[in-house]
Amino acid sequence: MKRFMLNAAAVAVLVTTIFPVYWMFLTAFKPTRDIQSDTPTFWPAHPTLDHFVTAINAPGFWTYWRNSLLVTVGAVLIALVVALLAAFAVTRMSWRGKGAFVVAVFAAQMAPWEALLVPVFIIARDTQLLDSLAMLTGVYFMITLPFTIVTLRGFLAAIPVELEEAAQVDGCSRPAAFRRVVFPLLAPGLMATSLFGFITAWNEFAFVNVLIIKDQDRRTLPVWLSSFRDVFGTDWGATMAAASLFALPALLLFLFLQRRVGTGMTAGAVKG
Repeated sequence: MKRFMLNAAAVAVLVTTIFPVYWMFLTAFKPTRDIQSDTPTFWPAHPTLDHFVTAINAPGFWTYWRNSLLVTVGAVLIALVVALLAAFAVTRMSWRGKGAFVVAVFAAQMAPWEALLVPVFIIARDTQLLDSLAMLTGVYFMITLPFTIVTLRGFLAAIPVELEEAAQVDGCSRPAAFRRVVFPLLAPGLMATSLFGFITAWNEFAFVNVLIIKDQDRRTLPVWLSSFRDVFGTDWGATMAAASLFALPALLLFLFLQRRVGTGMTAGAVKG
């Protein structure tokens, strides 16, 4: 009975979580008359792709898509490089102030990023970086960096240092030992952190609204979705289709990486 109750609770949570996403995709395929009907339907009787055509052909869709992709991928790649160096320094080296640095990283991770909206806006204004994709990329890098450092630190700490030492005994330099031995074993951690960073930056809304003011062509997809209107008001079918297309890259990335994200790859690698 206890297991049954736990499974029932898990199913209830799953359904509650998945249903809004299902309704979004369902609405995207419904004809307009079914969307506006007083009787809800949970399966499209006459599915249509008209809403997707409307969303794709809407002004600015591909421009905002490109902007989102550029700032997200740029921020994630820079964060991975910087975090990898920082995590290596924390886990493999001894230096003064290391403990304070780790505490600062954890504090930055716990801080609400919304509290930085005003300071970041003032910095961007004073440095003439408003309406700049470079500034937006830097902000997303700042948001994703603390979590990336913390996560990679955990993955690096789980890789026995004896593997590097054995490679150095065999003639590898320290950088070569890291590149040939540690880096392949760190791939699951890199994938996990890149997935989180991608989702975080891809869905970010507040900083775009604050930093991109005049040049509307520099905005990203979340802001474009919030202003998706036509002359008759909100086109819910096209809005849900656009939201489905917006969610698709993160979903595909998750499906591609989820089998490769794991831990314990080095369990038993060192004997004795």
